[in-house]
Amino acid sequence: MEVTAIARYVKRTPRKARLVADAVKGMKVGDAIAYLEFEPKHAANDVAKVIKSAAANAEHNFNLSRDDLVVKQLLVDEGPTMKRLRPVSRGMAHQYFKRTCHITAVIEDRAKES
Repeated sequence: MEVTAIARYVKRTPRKARLVADAVKGMKVGDAIAYLEFEPKHAANDVAKVIKSAAANAEHNFNLSRDDLVVKQLLVDEGPTMKRLRPVSRGMAHQYFKRTCHITAVIEDRAKES
């Protein structure tokens, strides 16, 4: 059974979040959270939060065991970009972008195979 969780409008660039998300695809939920806890990148907190939410959804809504859950898929899509201006010399301004992303975690229940 697949369970999803989505974090929308996360103030993190999609490229930086994808680097972290690709590292934990296919891991068990417990291992992925432990890995992300010690990952030095700031996007690790955002990805871990979504994985924890999906695991909580699986436990509460479908009575699945947390030990059997595996991160099946982590999607990082681009969200809306906020455009800002920075003043520069001679009365001009340069534009810079504050990018956001949407993170989707898909958790799958894989029972222990004997």
